[in-house]
Amino acid sequence: MASPVDSQTMAVKIYAPFKVYFDGPAGSVSAVNDTGPFDILPRHKNFMCLLKPGEIRVRIAGKDDFVTPVNQAVMHVKSDKVTVFLDV
Repeated sequence: MASPVDSQTMAVKIYAPFKVYFDGPAGSVSAVNDTGPFDILPRHKNFMCLLKPGEIRVRIAGKDDFVTPVNQAVMHVKSDKVTVFLDV
């Protein structure tokens, strides 16, 4: 997984068993779980959840957002690293 570039980014990796969809630094990640939509920002507390069907949006400074659909997924956040395991 790519390491954070600075204190305003975090390392994000989104992948499935046979494909990596995103691997790099990002300013935020948005998704939906059972409690509703949420955002993950740098220095977020440790966190793990199941994602609901919808999309994941990764915001990257100076670039277009990366967006991918989600059917089922697990998100794990720890020490400015966000890992999403997609079930596609």
